[in-house]
Amino acid sequence: MKPETIAPASIQYFPLAQLYLSDLNPRQDADPEGIDLLADSLAMIGLIQNLSGILDGEGRVGIVAGGRRLRAIARAVERDATVTERHPELASIPVRIAPDEATARAWASAENAAREDLAPADEIRAYGRMKEAGADVSAIARSFGKTEAHVYRRLALAALPALVLDALKEGAISLGMAKAFTVSQDEALTLTILAEVKGRDVSEHRIKQALQPAAVSATDRRARFVGLDAYEAAGGSLTRDLFSDTVALHDADLLQDLFTERLNAEAGKLAAGWKWAEVMADEYVSYSVTEKLARLYPVEGDLTEEQAERYDELAELANADALDEDGQAELEALDAIIKGDFTDAQRAVAGYYVYVSHSGTVQMSGPWVRTEDRAAAIEAEVLTGHAAHADGGDAAPAPKSPYSGALVEDMKAIRLAAIQTALLDKPDMVFDLLAFGLSLVSGVNTNVFDLSPGRPMNCPSKTDGLEWSDRLAHPPAGHEAWSRPELRVEDLAAAFRDFTAAGKKARNAALVEGMARTLPYGAGNADFFALIEADSGASIRKVWTPTAENFFNRVSADYLDSLHLDLTGCDPECNGFKAHKAQKKAEKARCMERLFSDAEYQKAWRLTAEAKARIDAWVPDCF
Repeated sequence: MKPETIAPASIQYFPLAQLYLSDLNPRQDADPEGIDLLADSLAMIGLIQNLSGILDGEGRVGIVAGGRRLRAIARAVERDATVTERHPELASIPVRIAPDEATARAWASAENAAREDLAPADEIRAYGRMKEAGADVSAIARSFGKTEAHVYRRLALAALPALVLDALKEGAISLGMAKAFTVSQDEALTLTILAEVKGRDVSEHRIKQALQPAAVSATDRRARFVGLDAYEAAGGSLTRDLFSDTVALHDADLLQDLFTERLNAEAGKLAAGWKWAEVMADEYVSYSVTEKLARLYPVEGDLTEEQAERYDELAELANADALDEDGQAELEALDAIIKGDFTDAQRAVAGYYVYVSHSGTVQMSGPWVRTEDRAAAIEAEVLTGHAAHADGGDAAPAPKSPYSGALVEDMKAIRLAAIQTALLDKPDMVFDLLAFGLSLVSGVNTNVFDLSPGRPMNCPSKTDGLEWSDRLAHPPAGHEAWSRPELRVEDLAAAFRDFTAAGKKARNAALVEGMARTLPYGAGNADFFALIEADSGASIRKVWTPTAENFFNRVSADYLDSLHLDLTGCDPECNGFKAHKAQKKAEKARCMERLFSDAEYQKAWRLTAEAKARIDAWVPDCF
C-alpha cells in the first residue's frame, strides 16, 4: 500500500467568530475550571502557540488541534473585550490550515496523543525561576493554567537541593519521596539520605524519620501537654510539613524540660493538701506500682430528713425534665453531700500519682496509702477491717521479668535454630538421636524429633540479625499441593529411582536436613535438650546477632542501661555513660546494636579484651 502524503500547510489569520471545534478533534469535552485558568494565562501573556484547523465549504475553520485554546480565547474575550487590544493575536487568530482532511486528521491525532505535561522537576524549576524573577503565586498560576494551591505545593519543592530535583527528573525518586525531603534542615544529611534511597522504593515516612532523627512529633503526649505555643515561646524550633498536617519539634531536651516543669506544677496544684504527690514519667500507672498499696475512698455524707425530702422532690422533677437551673444546682449540691469527700485524716496519710496520658491530658491515680504509712493510717482509723489486715507489702515483690512473652518465644526459636544448624554438621548424632527416639529405650512417651513431620517454629518474628541455612526452611505444607502442580509428584517410582541414584551422601544430607528441621524446642526434657545443645556445639551467637530491631527495642530503657554497664564495665558516673543514659530509648537501642557490631564504636568506648569477649558471648538470660 502506497503511504499517504501529507501536503505542507500555511498559517492564516481569522476572527474568533469564524472558528469552531471540528468533529475531527478527539477532545470534545473540557474541564470548565481548566478553561478558566487557561483564559487567565492568555489574558496575561497572550497566545504563544497557533491553532490548527481545516477550511469547510462555507469558509469557516474547524479547529482540529487547539480546542482548549479556542475555548479559552472565547472565555478571555467574553470576560474582557479589551484583551484584544493588549494581545492582537486574540482578535486575528493564527491558524495553521491543513491542505486536506487526511492531514487535518493526522494533526488531530498526533497533537492529542503526544501531548505531555511538564515533568514535575521541570515544572518545579520553572515556577521557582518565575518566583525569583518577582512573579507572585497568582501570576504563576495564571501563566501555567494551574490552581494557586498546585503552585504553592510545587514552590515548596523549589528550594530543594539541585541533586534532589535531578534525581526526581531522572526517575530515581518519586514525587512523594521528593516531598519528604522538604522537612530537612540539614543539606548534608539530605544528600546522604538521597544517596541511600535513590532507585529504591522507600516510604515517605521512613525518609522523614531519617531526615529528622531527633525530632519529636506534635502528636507526642509531651508536645500536646506543653502546647506548641509554649514550646515556641521558650525558644523551641519546629517545622511544619507543607504536604501534610505533620509538625516536628527539634529541641527534644527543651520539650522534656518544659514537660517536667509543667507536670510538677500541675501535680502540686492537683494534690494540694495531700501528704504526697509523685509525678510518673510514663503515660499510665502500672499495676506493679500500686498492687501493694491501699486505696482510699471518699467518706459518704448523710442528708438530714429535710434534705432527703427535698432531694426526692428535685429528683422527681429531674426525671420529668421539669428542673430549672437553680433546681439543678441544688440537686447537684445535695448529690455531692451523698457522695462525700475525703477527710483531713485521709489526706494526712495518702497521696496521688500524677501523670500525662497518651492524649496529653493530666491524670491522677489514687489516693493511695503507701506501705510506710500503713501503720499511721490504721492508727488514725483511715484503714479498718479487711484493709487494715491485708498484706502491707512488707515482703519484697518478685522482680518483674524484663522480657515480654513474645520476645521469649523469639529467643527460643533462635536457640532452636542454633541447635538445628549445629546438627546439620553432625549426621551421625542425628542418626543416633533418631534411633534412640524411635526405640523403647528412650521411653514410650519420648519424642526426640517431631515425626509428623512437624514444623516447630525455628524462625523468629524479627529475622534481622539471624543468619541460618536455607536448608532449615520448612517445605510447603502438604495441603498446598492441590493448587500448586509443581508440588505434586505423578510418578513416585521414577522419583524414587532418581533419588536413590544420587547416592548415600545425598540421602544422608536429605535425612539430616529433614530430621534437624523437626527437632522441637525442649525435646525430651530441659536437661536432655541442653545435652543436645552442648554436644552438637550449638551457639546462639553463631547464627544470631542482637540488633535494635530484633532485641534492644523490645526491652526497657533501664534494662539497656544495666546491660551496657555489665558489658562495657564502664564507670556509671563517667560522662560517656551519663550521655548514653540520657538518650531516648530508640537511640539507646541503636547504640547497643553498634556496641555489638561496630568496631569503631567499640574502640570509642575503649573496651578491654575481656569486655569484647563478654559482648561476643552474650545471650539474654530468658530461657
